[in-house]
Amino acid sequence: MKLDPQHFLKRPGINRLLKALDAKHGTARFVGGAVRDQLLDVPHDDLDLATTLPPDDVTRRLEAAGIKAVPTGIEHGTITAVSSGTVVEVTTLRSDVSTDGRRATVAFTDDWRQDAGRRDFTINALYADPYTGELFDYFGGLDDLDTRTVRFIGDPLQRIAEDHLRILRYFRFHARYGHGAPDAAALKACTDRANDLMALSRERIADELLKLLSLSYPTPTVRLMHAHGLFEPVVPEVAGVERLAKLVAAERKANIAPDPLRRLSALLPPDPPSAERVAARLKLSNKARKRLASAADLSLRETPQGLAYRLGTEGAVDRLLLASKPADAARIANWAPPRLPIGGRELMALGIAEGPAIAKAIKRIEDAWEKAGFPKGGDFKRIVEEALR
Repeated sequence: MKLDPQHFLKRPGINRLLKALDAKHGTARFVGGAVRDQLLDVPHDDLDLATTLPPDDVTRRLEAAGIKAVPTGIEHGTITAVSSGTVVEVTTLRSDVSTDGRRATVAFTDDWRQDAGRRDFTINALYADPYTGELFDYFGGLDDLDTRTVRFIGDPLQRIAEDHLRILRYFRFHARYGHGAPDAAALKACTDRANDLMALSRERIADELLKLLSLSYPTPTVRLMHAHGLFEPVVPEVAGVERLAKLVAAERKANIAPDPLRRLSALLPPDPPSAERVAARLKLSNKARKRLASAADLSLRETPQGLAYRLGTEGAVDRLLLASKPADAARIANWAPPRLPIGGRELMALGIAEGPAIAKAIKRIEDAWEKAGFPKGGDFKRIVEEALR
């Protein structure tokens, strides 16, 4: 079985990069997601090369060929090559010397099978010759790809001990690539070692969780995770999955793209303080924290446009979809809330005294303007006149 190498070779700068690495003599192969996704005929932007060349030799060769070489993960043998604008991760073949579940100490090797053996899933350990498209599969990844089975390489417990994040990665990959029931050995290992997640940084957990929730249809996998207690060590607030299922349905009905933060909100109780605590624990950005807390407030006192005016379009869409109002969400998804066409200076010119009276007058005008549907021109002028009587 082969793949079409032109899929990669047609990208700008790839031939120059391969020539610099002397890939025609077997020193480099495409690996991982790009190979897997081409075989599945799904889009994949990232491109990775594995090479037998040591990192310092890779750097020297790239620079000699006029290719930018960035030592993004030099301690693990990874050089980011930028060739004619195309970005490729070039990593020397490795074996693990020691691991502690969060980081690994590696040794470089020229053994392709040994490099494959330290990867996580069989479908991620596929290599392809960059010129012929010949595939190299050391652990049955092609068969697993055919049956859409996500399976750890070797002993799942050992793979998880090497990197605890692989627990969450397993479920993300199952949600994206798996069909049917998960691999029994993988599910048991992830369930048994769920508490290992507590040793990871909150940032890594949040990143992986949001990647899962950004997938088109994560609900069955999230339900599986909840049933097996996978959220308990990191987000114990997750009480059920039904709100997520309703949200996904509302997003689809409204033709609004999935949003991981909105979906995270659907997994949490509709309680802003609780949402704030989860966001802080996961070390989300201040903007994300505010959004999560706002989405947890289910009040919909205003019209959809009024909600968008008060919260911004994004925040209003969140609340409307979480309230299973897809038609209202679709109506305002691309609506830009207007600015109040009057301010304190204009009100003082109309005789309102500077100070608290200005703020009260603006509030009355704003409320009436919103209730009337944000009119302009003469209709707005009448609103101002009535509010100032």
